[in-house]
Amino acid sequence: MSKSILMHENGGPEKMVLEDVEVGKPGPGQVKVRHTAIGLNFIDVYTRSGLYQTPLPNAVGREAAGVIVEVGPRVRGFKKGDRVAYCGVLGAYCQERLMGTEQLVKVPKGVSDEQAAAIMLKGMTTEYLVDHCAKPWLKKGDIVLFHAAAGGVGLLFGQWAKARGYKCIGTVSSPEKAKLAKKNGYKWVIDYTKEDVVAKVKEITKGKGVPVVFDGVGKDTWNASLDCLRPRGLLCSFGNASGAVAPQPPGILNTKGSLYLTRPSLGAYTATRKDLEASAASLFRMVKSGKVKIAIDQRYPLAEAAQSHIDLEGRKTTGQTVLVP
Repeated sequence: MSKSILMHENGGPEKMVLEDVEVGKPGPGQVKVRHTAIGLNFIDVYTRSGLYQTPLPNAVGREAAGVIVEVGPRVRGFKKGDRVAYCGVLGAYCQERLMGTEQLVKVPKGVSDEQAAAIMLKGMTTEYLVDHCAKPWLKKGDIVLFHAAAGGVGLLFGQWAKARGYKCIGTVSSPEKAKLAKKNGYKWVIDYTKEDVVAKVKEITKGKGVPVVFDGVGKDTWNASLDCLRPRGLLCSFGNASGAVAPQPPGILNTKGSLYLTRPSLGAYTATRKDLEASAASLFRMVKSGKVKIAIDQRYPLAEAAQSHIDLEGRKTTGQTVLVP
């Protein structure tokens, strides 16, 4: 039996309950993974609330690391005892699970299980944002804006973008978060509770605006993001932490300066096995090189998953958070 956080209906954190689940034996092409660490991500909130519709019941999370404890028939490339990690596969809030090997990657020496669990989704998101999605818009020395700089993706982004030669402006909600962002690669930090983000960005860029804005917040930052862009700039709207953006007329992109908009997803950038392995390899290289440092800022027992969601939605967490099975 495996302990699992199951959700039988959408709603608040109280809808997640700890239950015993029979895991069974792996079938053809499957392995049994015993989790050692589970990542916490804002997409888990979207799943729980019903913003992102998923089959019920489910075990919510989409990211974890662990060890293969049993291998089913016709499995190639993986064996018992391998350290593995994955993201994007629903049902991670559990001690053990069966899964196919399509989304598994091996965790190399020099990267801990907690690090892998905490950064697979956020790290590969950072990788596609910096190295693929916005790359055609950027050259070394360019200034970019990232909202929620002290969040999980934000702290990775600041380090990654700096390593690629970009200068980062980050927005935060407190002096403590501002200090954290500064330590993680941001050259300028704007406390949006005290300062006008658009005015400050224009001041930093001498009135030009930035070529790219990375916005995982959504509804609350949409207008400011557009107004911070220079003509023909790109808005990467990759998340909805404050809620989904209301429908917008395409003409707004014209009136704001012939802007470009993309709504990317990690799934589209890791759609093939080749893309997945390349993204994970790039991420692990950055961690092992020390260019991107991973600090686990919060740990919660699996049984306290509901509290982790309360703290995440209340913006009480910073950086990386893991659930411990």
